[in-house]
Amino acid sequence: MWEGIIPQFEKNYSIVAPDFRGHGKSDKPETGYHIDDMANDINLLLQRLNIDHCHIIGSSMGAEVGLSLAASHPELVLSLICEGAFYNEFGENGLFNGTEEEIEHRKEGLQAQLAERIERVFKSKKEYIEEEKAKLMQQGLWNDYFLTFFENNLQQLEGGSFTYCYLNRVRTEYIQKYWDVKFEQYYKKVQCPILFLPSEEEWGNEEIRSSLHTFTSLLDTYEIARVLEKNITLPHNS
Repeated sequence: MWEGIIPQFEKNYSIVAPDFRGHGKSDKPETGYHIDDMANDINLLLQRLNIDHCHIIGSSMGAEVGLSLAASHPELVLSLICEGAFYNEFGENGLFNGTEEEIEHRKEGLQAQLAERIERVFKSKKEYIEEEKAKLMQQGLWNDYFLTFFENNLQQLEGGSFTYCYLNRVRTEYIQKYWDVKFEQYYKKVQCPILFLPSEEEWGNEEIRSSLHTFTSLLDTYEIARVLEKNITLPHNS
């Protein structure tokens, strides 16, 4: 999924683009899917590669793991680009705030939805790719970078069929840990500059924008760049 991004950096930087545990071709243990666990994995990998400082670019979960790494190892991370980690899921600075009982009830409903997810099986990669391509073509979003992602999004089963690399049990374990993460506790510890990349839709969400402003108030240096369909604007920086 980074095929279109890496060429923009590889002339000036050494690139490390690992699969997190539970993703891609990495091992998929039963536990260890808190963002702190995955940040520790990345730290150990960087040690193994004799890398003592780096810039981190993370999207979605990658932004969360990058944030955890920057908070726990401020001497390691020179800068952080976050296309994610803009808000908590529950409570203060969260998309859903309420009493403890209301939050627990909401979690129970989401847990039921996770349990109902079907791990689909495809006869071939072609079957899967054509299905996903049709959805994106309908939305006018299809390009060759999606093709590269989808080609690497499946793992082969013993019978020769295919299913997702990102298994439901991994997704469930990660999400249940994510629900209790409070990102403000991480931002308080970050020392490097951060570039936030919210989408136009996210920036238009008052709750997300409010939580992001709360997080940036904890930082010394940051920029917020809204990602639009055809360009980028810089509405705020410090």
